Amino acid sequence: MHVEAYSIPPATADAVNRAKRENRRVISVGTTSTRVLESQPAGEISATSGETGIFIYPPYQWKHVSALITNFHLPKSTLIALVAAMVGLDEQRRIYAEAIEQRYRFFSYGDAMFVE
Repeated sequence: MHVEAYSIPPATADAVNRAKRENRRVISVGTTSTRVLESQPAGEISATSGETGIFIYPPYQWKHVSALITNFHLPKSTLIALVAAMVGLDEQRRIYAEAIEQRYRFFSYGDAMFVE
């Protein structure tokens, strides 16, 4: 799994923590944001920076993120495993079969999806 550098500004930490306290969903935009949030300890997150090499795959217990906006990832990638961890392996396969049938664009600059 590749490592990515990150920075969580105070405003972002506050927004995530407020959403969780108010029982609202935390919707992550992109797999990098998802990996960054999920690499933080359970409970409230803090403004911080560092690197994450977290590999999210089924079964995974989500700590912070409850939904995700992302593009369609290539088969056999670590990021398609992250999608499967969010929706389940059977649903991930169904979603991707539909994407292939409808000729969606995969990978960077491709079509996007909202999964929860």
